[in-house]
Amino acid sequence: MRLVASDMDGTVVGHDGKMSARTVRAFEACVEAGIHVVFVTGRPPRWLHPLRDQLGHRGTVICSNGALTYDLATETVLSSKLLEPVDVYAARDIIRGLFPAATFAAETIAGFTVEPGFGDAAASELLGDITARPFEETLPGEEIVKFLARLTDISPDEFLATVRPAVAHLVSTTHSAPSVALLEMARPNIDKSVTLAQYAAELGVDRADVVAFGDMPNDVQMLGWAGQGYAMASGHPDALAAAKLMAPAFEEDGVAQILEERLAALRTA
Repeated sequence: MRLVASDMDGTVVGHDGKMSARTVRAFEACVEAGIHVVFVTGRPPRWLHPLRDQLGHRGTVICSNGALTYDLATETVLSSKLLEPVDVYAARDIIRGLFPAATFAAETIAGFTVEPGFGDAAASELLGDITARPFEETLPGEEIVKFLARLTDISPDEFLATVRPAVAHLVSTTHSAPSVALLEMARPNIDKSVTLAQYAAELGVDRADVVAFGDMPNDVQMLGWAGQGYAMASGHPDALAAAKLMAPAFEEDGVAQILEERLAALRTA
């Protein structure tokens, strides 16, 4: 174990935005043992505060499902794999043809832009003072990291199963919200595993020495790529099917349990 790569939400961060003290100690122990730690998340850079505030992490984070690598210490983007506006427009129109009630938003390096109708009363607080406008007005000139489609009255898996093949020539599609039909789209052939593999290569770490943790469909490729990929027992069936190994549930500090066991084995080897 030379590199630990962990998803955030549902893996080490709860719905309340908190990491357990046991999980924090386990990551700290990895760093003290000289093991690299990188977080690989669907979150954009502006939502990485649990890592900084609770863990004191100041290293690299792979964000937006692999579309960005970000340095928390300097708060700078290290690399990006961006979408073209024309592909976002085309994918939006295809999805709207399949699901006329779908609504759309886009993550950019500079921030967040939404089209009319995106979100609801529960999301209005998160959207703040963002003014909804058509993408044709907001996206030209922006560096687009992730395209989002949202729909009510459908399961996330059903939404994904219908949309993914229809837009595969334009974007790669996944989801990470267990109960909200919110699709996350990036440039084709970009996912967490692609950017993690590049990061590991830069460190000189072979995939056999990578231990990865995740719980949702957006973790599937990463769990399959890593030499030791652990799906959380509390995770999505797709993640469990993709992983070679299973960690105890999030509610049982599953990541911390595995890291403690592996660190103990290294000390006695």
